[in-house]
Amino acid sequence: MKFSWRWFGDEDNISLEKINQIPGLTGIVTAIYDQPAGTVWSIKKISKLVQRINNYNLELTAIESVPVPEEIKLGSPDRDSYIEVWKENLQNLSSLGIEVVCYNFMPAFDWFRTDLQKPLMDGSNSLFFSQKELNKKPLEDLVDLPGWDSNYSFNEVSSLINKYKELGEEGLWDNLEYFLKRVVPVAENYGIKLGIHPDDPPWEILGLPRIIKDKEALSRVVNIIDSESNGLAICTGSLGANEKNSIPEILKYFSKKGKLNFVHLRNIKHFGDKEFQETAHYSSSGSLDMFEIMKILVETDYSGPIRPDHGRMIWDEKGRPGYGLYDRALGHSYILGLYEALIKGSGNFYG
Repeated sequence: MKFSWRWFGDEDNISLEKINQIPGLTGIVTAIYDQPAGTVWSIKKISKLVQRINNYNLELTAIESVPVPEEIKLGSPDRDSYIEVWKENLQNLSSLGIEVVCYNFMPAFDWFRTDLQKPLMDGSNSLFFSQKELNKKPLEDLVDLPGWDSNYSFNEVSSLINKYKELGEEGLWDNLEYFLKRVVPVAENYGIKLGIHPDDPPWEILGLPRIIKDKEALSRVVNIIDSESNGLAICTGSLGANEKNSIPEILKYFSKKGKLNFVHLRNIKHFGDKEFQETAHYSSSGSLDMFEIMKILVETDYSGPIRPDHGRMIWDEKGRPGYGLYDRALGHSYILGLYEALIKGSGNFYG
């Protein structure tokens, strides 16, 4: 496994120097964040990013993400031109040795929470979601949350939501299939493994179609085109938000099929129907069995990038919600400890 850390580039208050001091971390997961979706990432810009990371004896293990423009997801008349840009970005990334690219097909916004600083009993705070609370809030109170594209005005967001409602789930599936049938052969040609990120949370939000939400949907994705390059980025916290999703079962099934290209490890605690809070990574802190999850990854010989995902804000740290230094570093150390115990406990003494 390539133990990695998500870094947000120059805008990240957590420096590569600090990240390099976390024991056992060898990789960085990042992207080109200062360009809008649908534009070409130049080789020069990618090369500069790779070199900065290499200067700290780290490697760029995955790109998260190459954004998929709304024009592609909506199936707009000009989507082919945006797909061509996406292909060019794959070519440019491959020329610098990038082997894993994460993306998502979530309409209008990325991950979504109703509270970014919900207190926990230990005095820390973390991201929280409640469908009941969401139902009480008007749209204008939601568009400034981190999951939204800040380039959109309120009126544009409203228009976008209406377009997706009209499109529906099957329309979104059709557009995903159209996209994958054009980009997967290119990714395969350049030796890049794609990983689609699950919807977060994995159910309909604000009437928007959400399609990457369970084992059945993940199977449908990988069956669109059979290729090592058409794989998954499994986020335990995203899928795990739905209590019906068995994360160990999902990981075991797709890892054995060679479709697991990227893993995000996060723990969450359920409080009832469509209500959960993110916790420390430790199994007993939440509802997911992180030991069982790591055990499956080891037993199925998963060798791709893996990173601690959203953490709590602890020790009075301020910063990007879910992406503080301290709790994610603790989470990484816990994951690494589980890995070492599993490896040595099985008698396979390799790193």
